[in-house]
Amino acid sequence: MIRRTLSILTVLALFVGGANFVMSAEMSQADQIAKLKKQVKRLEKRVMKNERKTALDRINFSGDYRFEAHSIDGDIPAHFDGMNLQKLMVDTMFYVGGMGQMPSSLDDVNGFVAQNYAQYLYFTNNLTFDQLKGAVGQMPPEQVQGLMQFLMPNTYVPGYDYTNDIMYTNRLRLNMDAKVADNVSFQGRLSMYKVWGDSTGIQVFNGQSNSINIDGNTVGVPNSDVLRVERAFFTWKDIAGLPIYLSIGRRPSTGGPPLNFRQDEPRGGTPMGTLIDFQFDGATFGWHLGEHTTARLCYGVGYESGFGSGDQLQLPADRLKDASFLGVNLDAWNSDDMLLQFTVARAFDVTDGFNGLVVLPNNPVTGAAIGAPIPMRFTPSTNLGDIDLAGVVLTRRDGPVDWFVSYNYMSSDPNDVTTPFGGLFSDPFETPKSQDGDMIYLGAIYNFANNKTKLGLEYNHGSEYWFNFSPAQDDIIAPKTATRGDVWELYLLHRINKHFMFKLDYIDYDYDYSGSGWHLGAPKPLDSTPVLGFPTYSSAKKFMLGMTARF
Repeated sequence: MIRRTLSILTVLALFVGGANFVMSAEMSQADQIAKLKKQVKRLEKRVMKNERKTALDRINFSGDYRFEAHSIDGDIPAHFDGMNLQKLMVDTMFYVGGMGQMPSSLDDVNGFVAQNYAQYLYFTNNLTFDQLKGAVGQMPPEQVQGLMQFLMPNTYVPGYDYTNDIMYTNRLRLNMDAKVADNVSFQGRLSMYKVWGDSTGIQVFNGQSNSINIDGNTVGVPNSDVLRVERAFFTWKDIAGLPIYLSIGRRPSTGGPPLNFRQDEPRGGTPMGTLIDFQFDGATFGWHLGEHTTARLCYGVGYESGFGSGDQLQLPADRLKDASFLGVNLDAWNSDDMLLQFTVARAFDVTDGFNGLVVLPNNPVTGAAIGAPIPMRFTPSTNLGDIDLAGVVLTRRDGPVDWFVSYNYMSSDPNDVTTPFGGLFSDPFETPKSQDGDMIYLGAIYNFANNKTKLGLEYNHGSEYWFNFSPAQDDIIAPKTATRGDVWELYLLHRINKHFMFKLDYIDYDYDYSGSGWHLGAPKPLDSTPVLGFPTYSSAKKFMLGMTARF
């Protein structure tokens, strides 16, 4: 269409040029040609500008590219290997079933397994967790205690260090928005996040909550070079002429306040980032109560049980319920200088994890090592119960200082079920009980007079049973706001120019209890040589240097 328009304009220009040529006989032919070329170029610019404006009126694009270099140093405490302990327990059960008596040593167990290996494989391949739990439940408590004392010394692991001197990451985000109608708009974000030298998309499970790839963290944790849909939703506002709106789609549910300060970004998500930093699909119904006040009712789905999980193969009594979220979010005051927000939410029918891909190093039932690094689809096996969350955050700017304080609370309402990884805040062979926990998070950022440089200091502390939904939190080691213990963070932000930023960051984790970021299993004090299903940090430090180009 542009070429046809240019052709017509060229003909018109030639006509005008010819007329001028006849009327101005004194002008040379070369002057006439030069003038004609200028007229054509002016017309071409006008047409291209109009076409470009028409295209941009339909959809706008922006984005950022971020490079970061990380150096990690951590300490793993002395502990008893829970996976090895479970394997020894299964092997001992096999021995007792064949010999009719308890062994006098592990050499007896290992010898019996070797002599009857075919039967042993048949036994372990057909063993279910319910059978294992039932067998332990039939044993008198003193016999269980004696068995643990017999087996545990053989599972001791002394403390050791973990170091990754240097690791680089790329992150690309493409934002898009479009005006669909006067009161309807669309927003989306495509993201790619990867570690240099890895695009597999699947991690080996290391015990941390961000080492299994699920729907809630596909772009919050380094994954691969695949560009994924992080956000995609429409917003219908001023419905029936009232100050209400409806928004449906893949929600803006990551990077909520006050997590945006450490990234030097505007508020990235609707809910408080201290409670929910989790990608999910859902809907929000909002009501603008005033110029600075908005109330929202939010709904989301964390696990869809009726698709992809083979529930058609299960009897109705064995099928899982969907895991869903429902919450009320109130911006009591939201202005350029201050935000006061309250959030109350419930996660219904929480499952023992979410659909995901992972490489498991151990069989969770038998505890035996898996012989090859095989990617597996993790599918939840049961509904554990409900989890309630509540929190308040206040952010302010006073002079050159931005500061915030947030208090957060969690309580559980468990079902009487457990899995190989445990029940809701309980171990595999325990009866789950209601638990609660809390977390406080505060920070301050000083803005230097040059309006380019910021210096920030943040601190958060989580209690023994503290838990939030934060698998998308971009902290590489583990989500810092999920920590059962203390975290300090110090960072320097400097804008080299308006769209190019430098960041230097230091995070120090000091864990008091195991299981940070997990709703499965009972927390263990890390200074007491605990039984750990997988190793965990007692402390960890990360230095990071990064640069971000926004466009």
